[in-house]
Amino acid sequence: MVTGMIDNIELIVGLGNPGTKYSQTRHNAGAEYVEQLASKLLVTLAADKKYQGLYAKASLNGKSIHLLIPTTYMNLSGSSVAALANFYKIPAENILVVHDELDIGPGTARFKKSGGHGGHNGLRDIISKLGNNKNFYRLRIGIGHPGQAKDVANFVLSRAPSSEQQMTQAATDEALQNTGDAIKGDWNIAMNKLHSFKAS
Repeated sequence: MVTGMIDNIELIVGLGNPGTKYSQTRHNAGAEYVEQLASKLLVTLAADKKYQGLYAKASLNGKSIHLLIPTTYMNLSGSSVAALANFYKIPAENILVVHDELDIGPGTARFKKSGGHGGHNGLRDIISKLGNNKNFYRLRIGIGHPGQAKDVANFVLSRAPSSEQQMTQAATDEALQNTGDAIKGDWNIAMNKLHSFKAS
């Protein structure tokens, strides 16, 4: 459990793969969250070569927030995150990375502070490109596990059935509602609300 105030989140990153081929696949849950957050905050994500991604600057609860979806492939996400973080001098502790999570089921989402990559190639590259710094926040959007490790690659790069997609969207909606609390410093409130939610 995280106690006290959240660090000053300045950058929210949504992970996914670029192109229509990967649109709405399980691996793009993080990117879809940031797309929806940008829409909610009435800003438009636009391609920015300097950051190797889709970028927008927004205001949330009176705070200026950078939004980023890397358009590198997933396993090179760190290049995009590091480019923006270095330019604006944003420390790892002020970054929230949103990603798909095999270890929790569809219809759930979880906030987390720091930790390893858990086999997630996007997180692995971000940790590496930030100088092996794991101390960024995460928002984990559950997609479930196919059951066997050999099936994971095809599983994450495929689209879930519509029933699962609806559950994932419900968890994303709940996360979006609680992001404001997290940004303004009420990490435990945001965590408790989100972690008590389970789409049916």
